[in-house]
Amino acid sequence: MPTITVLPHPGVCPAGLTFDAEVGRSLCVNLLDHHVDIEHACEMSAACTTCHVIVREGFDTLEPSDDNEDDLLDQAWGLTPRSRLSCQAKMAAADLVLEIPRYSINHAKENG
Repeated sequence: MPTITVLPHPGVCPAGLTFDAEVGRSLCVNLLDHHVDIEHACEMSAACTTCHVIVREGFDTLEPSDDNEDDLLDQAWGLTPRSRLSCQAKMAAADLVLEIPRYSINHAKENG
């Protein structure tokens, strides 16, 4: 079974975490299932960028992003060439190392 390693993030996963991931499920669902409370303001409908992750290892094992995801990623804080929306990227059969950016653009949280 492939694993996801989450690099330490001060608010979401301070100590970092490695866990077995379920192939075919989104990275976001895998993270949430293992108590990594990544933001997902649009409830995983590909309408925001709050679940943005940077795939530090294993990026090429994921299916390519579509145009909608690419358009949304253009708005993400801390965008890199290895950025993905975790709600859209499906886990493949290879290990991944993910970085959750320090900030996200969450208007509801910022204005709430």
